[in-house]
Amino acid sequence: MKHPKRMVGTIRLVVLLLFPLSLLAQNEPLKLFTSCNCDKNYIRQELNFTSHVRDKALANVTLFVYDIINGSGGRTYNLEFEGYGQYEGISKKLSYESRAGMTSDDVRKGLLNRIKTGLLSYVLQSDLADKVVYSISNQGLAEQLDIDFDDPWNNWIFELRGSLALDKESSRNEFEYELGFESDRVTEKWRIRTDVQVNKFTSNFENNGEKFSSSKEKYLGNGSVVHSLSDHWSAGIFGGARFDTYSNIDLRVDLRPAIEYNIFPYREVLRREIVFAYKIGYLYNDYIETTIYGKDKESIFNHSLNVQVRFRQPWGNVSSVLSASSFLNDWRKNRMRMNSWLSVRVLKGLAVRFSGDVKFIKDQINLPAGSASLEDVLLQQKQIATNYEMGFGVGLSYTFGSAFNNIINTRL
Repeated sequence: MKHPKRMVGTIRLVVLLLFPLSLLAQNEPLKLFTSCNCDKNYIRQELNFTSHVRDKALANVTLFVYDIINGSGGRTYNLEFEGYGQYEGISKKLSYESRAGMTSDDVRKGLLNRIKTGLLSYVLQSDLADKVVYSISNQGLAEQLDIDFDDPWNNWIFELRGSLALDKESSRNEFEYELGFESDRVTEKWRIRTDVQVNKFTSNFENNGEKFSSSKEKYLGNGSVVHSLSDHWSAGIFGGARFDTYSNIDLRVDLRPAIEYNIFPYREVLRREIVFAYKIGYLYNDYIETTIYGKDKESIFNHSLNVQVRFRQPWGNVSSVLSASSFLNDWRKNRMRMNSWLSVRVLKGLAVRFSGDVKFIKDQINLPAGSASLEDVLLQQKQIATNYEMGFGVGLSYTFGSAFNNIINTRL
């Protein structure tokens, strides 16, 4: 029989030898599931220290990225990490903001860096913990020390745009140009926007020696000022002017104050929102041709109610907008529209997408009197009467096969 002290020493030695091995056995490799509106191939290629799985059930770390347009003209990305199994209880939330002047490569590199930062907590609990090397770039240190930030543009963003299109055949030619200018200033309390647009389209074609021509012109300018009253309420004023040959508008001027209420706090807008917006205002129309109601010009008061629902969740996304409007002097002249989009991850690898749009139209007071000619209808030169418009789409996708293949190969 062994001496008791020798037995205790032996047991201690075995425990000391097995303890590091048990830690190593507990450290699972990272298996990451990513859901985002981003360049997933780039992320898979650059994040080579983790396995990328396409099925959430196989992951021990999930990453959901929710994005929305921000005040700089870029996008704000909210990154939400959640751990499972060995990493249960480890969660992290980060954000990343892109700017309007950034290229797509700049955006994906910046987003990748934030993802790496978010994964650090999990790496430190994995078998890669002793392989981590920390470093802070000189640029990062400089940005940290640069406390006083001076914005020479005072949060204003400007955009100039233009396009030109020419399509020519032996018996047909089309020409179109568009010019535009936008400005946007966003702060915590204010949002100020303007939009100016010029558009012209001409089309000519010949059939059996007979020539047909079509021309449409549109000039518009819109502006709005919105003030954040609280975490749920906002108020603003909207106005604009318009010339549009397609809609029989020689001049339209409108001015509409508005109020908005969000059931959820605005800081949660990336994940969920249920918003009610009410507008009421004055509308003046000067028509190119006398309308079906015998009007050459008229002043009207109208109002509208918009309800917007949007949820971005791990199971999928849902978005729906319901809008209704009418004229105050005649509620029978009204319009209702519903636009919905739904994407649901049903089963392993199976996703279903639905989209639908329906309009009920009873407010076309701008239609010119008389019946539309065949030329107007075929060339879509003028707007014609309709009671409704609708569309529906459905999509189904199913992915199966290897869930652990991290190889990126974009060759032919």
